[in-house]
Amino acid sequence: MSELAELLERFRRGAEIIAVATTGASNPELDHVPAPGKWSARQIACHLADSEIVGHMRMRQVIAEDNPTMIGFDGQAWAEKLDYRTRKISQALETFRRVRGENYELLKSLSTEAFSRSGTHSERGRITLLDLLRIYAEHAENHVRQIMAARQAYKQSKA
Repeated sequence: MSELAELLERFRRGAEIIAVATTGASNPELDHVPAPGKWSARQIACHLADSEIVGHMRMRQVIAEDNPTMIGFDGQAWAEKLDYRTRKISQALETFRRVRGENYELLKSLSTEAFSRSGTHSERGRITLLDLLRIYAEHAENHVRQIMAARQAYKQSKA
């Protein structure tokens, strides 16, 4: 399997692995903050939904525009000001699933050459569509590990 095909498959599975990671969790478990400065499973799910929306725009910019500028965002500020603590996780998961699906359908239809198109990220510098695909595939995978760790911390706090 080529690197591109592998990344596309990992990207596609993102919504599935997040859904599995949150399945069966009670509200107290979803809201458990494992340590100061860490996020709960609910907050992570909300972050993923909003990040995927940002990715939706970034990918389209890189595909359609010549060297677009992509602005970074402050995830912590979004979590606080958009009150991730009280948002419905079901809506966040559905938003992530739907937008990830739309992004996947677009990406899988592109030529290999399209993945070399690039833009300039305000914090990361030059970034290709392939880089964006890798970043967003890894993003969901990394947050699954955080969700599982937060759920485990909750269980240990109740033992």
